[in-house]
Amino acid sequence: MRPTIRIQAEPFDSARETDALVAGRPDIGAVVAFTGFCRDEGGRLSALELEHYSGMAEAELARIVETAAARWPLSGATIIHRFGLIRPGEPIVLVLTASCHRREAFEAADFLMDYLKTRAPFWKREHLVDGTLGPWVEAAAKDEDAAGRWPIGP
Repeated sequence: MRPTIRIQAEPFDSARETDALVAGRPDIGAVVAFTGFCRDEGGRLSALELEHYSGMAEAELARIVETAAARWPLSGATIIHRFGLIRPGEPIVLVLTASCHRREAFEAADFLMDYLKTRAPFWKREHLVDGTLGPWVEAAAKDEDAAGRWPIGP
């Protein structure tokens, strides 16, 4: 399996990415798609700034997809993560997992999102509607608890 991994500033088209994943693949019986969007946090957020270390981030995402493929029989995977200023309502991340059966695709997608929320090398900073910069965002305790279900390394 050769996963698709991209880190980009531009929005992505989930349907087009799904079509690319399954094209010519009659062995795929299930695709699970997760798209994460920027929230306005109750009207206080004007944008979320995402930064990454180019090269390192792609390598880390490839590594965790390899880990998922070793645990579940994946036929394909796509991870697209955006960087830059992202406004509320805009997509941030796309995770697609493909397998012969739905359970494996669901579990692998869940695993990948838990990794992305807690350990992927991305940094998020809030831009508030009052014009001030908020703090760099830490992983939430609930995300850490969810990731604890999977032994995903340091």
